[in-house]
Amino acid sequence: MDYERFAKILKVMSDKSRLEIIDMLSCGELCACDILEHFDFSQPTLSHHMKQLKECGLISSYKDGTKVMYVLNDVLCKEMMSFQSDLFNASERCICHSSK
Repeated sequence: MDYERFAKILKVMSDKSRLEIIDMLSCGELCACDILEHFDFSQPTLSHHMKQLKECGLISSYKDGTKVMYVLNDVLCKEMMSFQSDLFNASERCICHSSK
């Protein structure tokens, strides 16, 4: 398991607003303006959160005319779910089976 990689992702996810953004994007892609409506903070603050989520690979973005659209990285989300499942359950990939 790549503990360092997942630790960085979990650190980004440890922010309440970022968790809410991830939850919103789990329903489908959204433009920045739709995400911003949900929060009581400024556009620069949203941009900061989105930058953090993009840098760790949890989301991607693309331009649609004048709008910036955001999408969850489904592959990484599935990897995170698998990592968390392995972390909390004794499996063949468990560190206790390989650290001796």
